[in-house]
Amino acid sequence: MLAKVISCAIVGLEGLMVQVEVDISPGLPKFFIVGLPDDAVSEARERARAAIRNSGLQFPMTRIAANLAPANLKKVGPSYDLPIAMAILLTSGQVEADVTKTVFIGELSMDGTLKHTNGILPMAAVAFQNGFSRIVVPACDAREASLVEGMQIIPAVSLAQLVSNLRGEVEIPEYKREELPEEDTTAFTSIDMANIKGQEHAKRALEVSAAGSHNLIMSGPPGSGKTLLARSLPSILPQMTNDEAVDVTRIYSISGLLPAGTSLLKQRPFRSPHYTISNAGLVGGGALPHPGEISLSHRGVLFLDELPQFGPGTLEALRQPLEDKVVTISRANGSATYPANFQLVGAMNPCPCGYFGDPVRQCTCSPSMVSRYQKRISGPFMDRVDMFIEVPHVDYEKLADTRSGEPSVKIRERIELARELQLKRFTRTKLVCNSEMTVTEVRDFCKVEDSAQSLLKAAMKQLYLSARAFHRILKLGRTIADLEGTDIIKAHHIAEAIQYRPRRTE
Repeated sequence: MLAKVISCAIVGLEGLMVQVEVDISPGLPKFFIVGLPDDAVSEARERARAAIRNSGLQFPMTRIAANLAPANLKKVGPSYDLPIAMAILLTSGQVEADVTKTVFIGELSMDGTLKHTNGILPMAAVAFQNGFSRIVVPACDAREASLVEGMQIIPAVSLAQLVSNLRGEVEIPEYKREELPEEDTTAFTSIDMANIKGQEHAKRALEVSAAGSHNLIMSGPPGSGKTLLARSLPSILPQMTNDEAVDVTRIYSISGLLPAGTSLLKQRPFRSPHYTISNAGLVGGGALPHPGEISLSHRGVLFLDELPQFGPGTLEALRQPLEDKVVTISRANGSATYPANFQLVGAMNPCPCGYFGDPVRQCTCSPSMVSRYQKRISGPFMDRVDMFIEVPHVDYEKLADTRSGEPSVKIRERIELARELQLKRFTRTKLVCNSEMTVTEVRDFCKVEDSAQSLLKAAMKQLYLSARAFHRILKLGRTIADLEGTDIIKAHHIAEAIQYRPRRTE
């Protein structure tokens, strides 16, 4: 006898329909799975066997063959436990039900309980796109699956409960989609700008950076507050749109990093990997491609502290994602494309000892050491950074000042107004903020007054700026103008944008 049950696989960030076929034939007891299963899928034999027995059902003591189609797709993870067990029960006649329009997803424990499974959101989405109206998922994942509107969600607690439901003995209420929670301003638990003393120039740079999602590198001596400033950035970032939140949730769901009890991530990600991270850990990779830190930072912030300490190859691997906003990982058994539209924030010392150019402490590094240290970050990489600022030591008077600065809530209001202007401007495009503009959008949306044109022309000649730097200055000027609410980029907007260009010591 043969039974077929529909399930899903994950390829990159997208789901793919998988048909689970189980055939029971006479012969010595043997249970095997074909269709390119990995170890976790192969071990489903023992989980399904134990779950069926411990659910008060009979496991057929005969020859059982399970095929996962398409056969040329590598099957990964324990999400096939439930569909394999259901196909066995259907084939052996213990369950009689029409499941042709039902998708089954879930990992089984040995007592038959359904456990949390990664990637529920993209798998539910692809099932709905392929015309399936009903999906059975672990009860703990029902809220995540309900983000797909129009899909009937059946939250199963255990295999025994599901079998009773299919037999008509027990009713499992359909999970009703909950309304998305309103923004919780208390969720932004990062450092408030009001608590940072001094560094007004750096605060202004962070505001401009957040308003247009521009990349930023801070340089300064140890203890000047670079890390503190970077960790305060999430407090002024605007709330994600619903589409952005779903995209981020999809990545975290597949990676198994979605917090327990959370169906939709509302906060922008803030990732801060150590400089010993590998290329695969940062960009993504592995024998079976998986998202790296840059994809986990999608629509959020990737903070690289001690920037020159990162391996040259690791930093150079960021060049393409910084430009294209996606990363494609190719392996012998396939390739995957992950989104990588993140805001890069880097922090570095100006030299190995950290005190080059410091007015208080003398630098102990030779000019050649300073030059070699700064050249660990290549020119092409720096050319992809929109903003570069110096963060000096804070004077005692400013540190001892008991007055609070401007709170993050006020700064965030200005940034949200600027983002609203950008969203209105990019209505007919797929862009969200100024940093995403290509050459075409820069030409269409960055209107510059004559005096600003003259200033930009002089800067191009005197600073030997590249064509990429030219367009980045215009995008930065557009953001500064948006913060002021003006349509035309003026000379002082361009002047401020130029002062954020990277400087190098030869």
